[in-house]
Amino acid sequence: MPLSSPSDPADTTASQHRQSIADELMSATAQRRQIRPYTSRPGGLTLADAYLVADEVCNRRRLRGEVPVGRKIGFTNRQIWAEYEVWAPIWGTVYNSTLHLLHDQPHESPARFDVAHLREPRIEPEIVFGLGQAPRAGMNADELMDCIAWVAHGFELVQSIYPGWKFAAADTVAAFGLHGALWLGPRTELPSDTAARSRWQSALEQFEIELLCDGEVADRGRASHVLDGPLHALRHLVDLLGADPAAASLQAGELISTGTLTRALPVHAGQTWSTRLHGLDLPGLRLAIA
Repeated sequence: MPLSSPSDPADTTASQHRQSIADELMSATAQRRQIRPYTSRPGGLTLADAYLVADEVCNRRRLRGEVPVGRKIGFTNRQIWAEYEVWAPIWGTVYNSTLHLLHDQPHESPARFDVAHLREPRIEPEIVFGLGQAPRAGMNADELMDCIAWVAHGFELVQSIYPGWKFAAADTVAAFGLHGALWLGPRTELPSDTAARSRWQSALEQFEIELLCDGEVADRGRASHVLDGPLHALRHLVDLLGADPAAASLQAGELISTGTLTRALPVHAGQTWSTRLHGLDLPGLRLAIA
């Protein structure tokens, strides 16, 4: 006999609680205000419930016309776990409304992004994959590479709806995975040749990156910071989704932003951020903050 059913009072109460959280998150976002973390409130918030809240939020954003275009993986960089006291990766949704194309040219003015609608915004340089076919849980690295149609470099602008970037993992999942915007650089189609794809696979585990603010190096990172490489971050997400019967699996056509390669650094109006990549055949990016 099942322990509960959709008509059980406890189940109804839990559903109402998740809807109440979704209401508050949507309202706080619209009003550009910050709120107290749910894990510090009476009753708290579990990670499992946080993903159900995130699903409710996604449904509401769909209803107002936003279209999911992929996923972002957060906290793949082990170097920042202690800073935020979040000790494992999480994921969230990227929407057509939060995706921007960054076709930067060296001799042109950089694209500009107004961050006034974001709370305590920070910038993260990331590697983004475009899926040509749906990956499955348990795939090895070679099999996952065969699922990737293109690779790009991007900037994710993250935000904290919670003051001072103080939260637990469940709080970040509920609050859009901290996602604010994704600026996507030029896409490089992966070659079909096995040897060439193998070289890309190797480079994705070994490259390094510099993050610059107004021309000065603000931080440095490397592929291995992101769960040993962006491809490993993708595998983590695929396996995580595969173990969660309530989560939608990845599909062909989705993009996956694999997590920050450096620390997430605060941004302010008037700054110009840029990157230099070493050992990976992708162009660096520039983005001006307004």
